[in-house]
Amino acid sequence: MNFLPAWQRALRLHQWPKNLLVLIPVIAGHKLEDLPVLARALLGVVAFCFCSSSVYVINDLTDLESDRAHPTKCKRPFAAGQLSVTQGLSAAVILALASAACGLFLPPMFMACLAAYYCIAILYSGFIKKLMLLDVFALAGLYTIRILAGQGATGIKCSSWLLGFSMFLFLSMALLKRYIELHRVNLAGRTSAAGRGYFTSDLPMLLSLGPLSGWLAVLVLSLYINSVIYHHPLRLLLVCPLLLYWISRAWLLATRDILHDDPVVFALKDRVSYVVGGLTAFLIWFASI
Repeated sequence: MNFLPAWQRALRLHQWPKNLLVLIPVIAGHKLEDLPVLARALLGVVAFCFCSSSVYVINDLTDLESDRAHPTKCKRPFAAGQLSVTQGLSAAVILALASAACGLFLPPMFMACLAAYYCIAILYSGFIKKLMLLDVFALAGLYTIRILAGQGATGIKCSSWLLGFSMFLFLSMALLKRYIELHRVNLAGRTSAAGRGYFTSDLPMLLSLGPLSGWLAVLVLSLYINSVIYHHPLRLLLVCPLLLYWISRAWLLATRDILHDDPVVFALKDRVSYVVGGLTAFLIWFASI
């Protein structure tokens, strides 16, 4: 029974909500009531869940030594010795095959996105994460690939505005993740993070680039609103201050060292994030009536 919590942490089941990004083209295209299209998108979500878990396992196996030296990551199942390397390798292969099996039922464009995600994620685990700035651009790209995969699975074309918005927003979240890690390194009295291409002296630059990227995402959204298919698109402008508030608050909490090191985990546990998400959903509905 002790293996179940260990596998839950190793497979990062709490990260699976990220894969709901595959549904974005369906939501943006107002196709939620089209059951065949929705079914293909949901199968794509499942494929990415298996794929991302496979990558997480490989990442943990690659980072064994650095994780064991990390104050919190040393508790990860493989670093703590709760699961063996052999078990991890087996799980990674099985999950990758299960992901590919799901993808075989979807169009080739989806499989291309899935393969691109897997390759970039593996490269990220191997060496990209050690390269300054390229690591955060890669993370932002991995999020956006999920949206493109949704387009490939459903055939619903994504607007360039939507893709631009996602790139800026996810770049801000990737920079936030890196800022939190580096800020805690600084509080611990060290000058650099193990296995990363950053020094604590880079904190002011990250604090400048991160919020700016998030605010640019909101700017792109405000420009995109006029072209969306809604009865009252201008009502969607009210989403902009909500996003500005959420992004700014997340960065402010990060500077106070009270934010989880993963923004997604933070959002899933944060009541304010649920309120902002609920109000955003209401405004989208309000603009469509």
